[in-house]
Amino acid sequence: MEGCVAVALLVSSTKALPLVQETEKLEARLAEIPPVPGVYFMRDADDQILYIGKSKKLRSRVRSYFRDDHFFNPRIGLMVKQVVEIEIIVTDTEAEALALEANLIKQHQPHFNVLLKDDKKYPYLCITWSEDYPRIFITRKRRMHKKDRYYGPYVDVGLLRRTLHLVKRIFPLRQRPQPLFRDRPCLNYDIGRCPGVCQRLISPEDYHKIVQKVAMVFQGRTKELVDILATQMEQAAENLNFEQAARIRDQIAGIKTLAADQKVSTADDTVSRDAIALAADEHHACVQLFQIRAGRLVGRLGFLADAQSGTPGEILQRVLEEHYQMVEAVEIPTEILVQHELPEGDMLAEYLTQTKGRKVTVFNPQRQTKAELIEMVERNAAYELARTQKFADRNAQALQDLAVILDLPDMPRRIEGYDISHIQGSDAVASQVVFVDGLPAKQHYRHYKIKNPTVRAGHSDDFASMAEVIGRRFRKYAAAKARGEEVRPERDPSVLSRHVNALSDFPDLIMIDGGKGQLSAVVEVLRELNLLEDIHVVSLAKQREEIFLPGESLPLSTEAEQPGVQLLRRLRDEAHRFAVSYHRQKRTERMRRSRLDEIPGLGEHRQKQLLATFRSIDYIREASVEQISKVPGIGPRLAQQIYEYFHPNAVAEPEVSHVE
Repeated sequence: MEGCVAVALLVSSTKALPLVQETEKLEARLAEIPPVPGVYFMRDADDQILYIGKSKKLRSRVRSYFRDDHFFNPRIGLMVKQVVEIEIIVTDTEAEALALEANLIKQHQPHFNVLLKDDKKYPYLCITWSEDYPRIFITRKRRMHKKDRYYGPYVDVGLLRRTLHLVKRIFPLRQRPQPLFRDRPCLNYDIGRCPGVCQRLISPEDYHKIVQKVAMVFQGRTKELVDILATQMEQAAENLNFEQAARIRDQIAGIKTLAADQKVSTADDTVSRDAIALAADEHHACVQLFQIRAGRLVGRLGFLADAQSGTPGEILQRVLEEHYQMVEAVEIPTEILVQHELPEGDMLAEYLTQTKGRKVTVFNPQRQTKAELIEMVERNAAYELARTQKFADRNAQALQDLAVILDLPDMPRRIEGYDISHIQGSDAVASQVVFVDGLPAKQHYRHYKIKNPTVRAGHSDDFASMAEVIGRRFRKYAAAKARGEEVRPERDPSVLSRHVNALSDFPDLIMIDGGKGQLSAVVEVLRELNLLEDIHVVSLAKQREEIFLPGESLPLSTEAEQPGVQLLRRLRDEAHRFAVSYHRQKRTERMRRSRLDEIPGLGEHRQKQLLATFRSIDYIREASVEQISKVPGIGPRLAQQIYEYFHPNAVAEPEVSHVE
């Protein structure tokens, strides 16, 4: 960025000690940091970026992390204990620092920069601009391709689905993720619902223009979109293209129907504004952001933050920064109403003004309509907080009950569940699912392909399969224990929510889907690894929902509706679902390639190219030699062999010649 000066303050030694353990070196580094605006990096011993921040006075901000009174937040305290390097980039202004921080966070995505909890609570709408023919769909995962756009997270899932359904009726869009036919469009093209994307009957440029109009709907720019469509309708009528004019007229009517569904309106319909407020307890801060465009509520977004990450004003500041860093400039309103004064509101307003190209104001209203709007947003945030508290209380009760049932010393915060899936030994796989604080932590899920040669089609061995999986999962801990390392380190709660590595993902409890046989096989493996005393393990039998402990011949005496038992059942069902889905995936891949394996010269890579082009074996069978030869990596001679394989009794087609 123009006006930025890079200054690196690095600790050169490999695997250096954290700066908090080297007081003299820390003081020397802090003294070298200038008291000017800029961005700072925190790096660990592996040179990985832990945190990226910005400040109008770098020296004061960075020094504050290393004061004794700064450890009010366990998450930040954990981060500071790992810092061995500090790097800074000096900028001319505070707004430049904010813009640079946004770009660097997008590029590096450090773990400790995540203020908002990814609890999959609210869905997003995604438009895949990275594709020639963008898809539009609802998702709860942000894969963050640099060209794709995500709108949300939306609180009202039902309204989002109805809006998307209506949008697909108003505009001609691709309706299927994969083509229904290989060589012709489906019924959606005939009735005008799809422009023939599967057969490329519309150019990517023209299709992008359609999707851009759809994006305007989810950006809250419906009034602007209606004005554009009205102009196009008039031009079509002047050119005597009445059929096109009628289609645009119907689109305008549909868009107005969308606007009519909104429940809240304000008297001032000339200003676009966002209103943000939160409600918090000791652990959670539920944030609501209302998007008001042309006097109507067009979106209600929800965020869940860590209440200990700062004051209410600091939380709102960071939520707004993260939110506006992910939207286009046209989506930024000219007015932002906040429940609490922001500690760096002027800097945020300056940054948004530069990004939008128009003046953006950020202020805390005190009187009349705008203050009443903030109160309404706060009431919605309080409602979401009550729901979050109720859900958290239910999970806490289940964890406490499970600890009592299993006679555990503490509540099992990280629980892992394992299951095996196969059909008479074929395509045998295993699943590992993880619950953290009673909730699925899908970023920690893992698949296993069973490698045991005795497990094959016609011969299954669930005991051996489960023993193999547990052995592969915990062998790194066995090696660490043999070296004299602690395999159950004292963990900070914030560690449980991150993508873990090294020895930080040790479970408090593992659950095996099965009876005494599977449990005995696992116990034997853990005994061989010298980890049996370090791991709490149970099994849950399928038929009677019975819980077995190692060394016990009888199941525990429990009630089916106990909260702890229900938690284990949810874990078991999730492990089963995850294992079955992976097994089906592997089985489908094998079945799709089984016939292609019989063709000489057709390896795995070329099989993938064929299936990517034709989608199925049936389409390959129907293809001509010339069509097959157009597949990347398939030459004329191999194309002839493939054709003759599927048509052994047909008269051979002449080989394709590429001689000009």
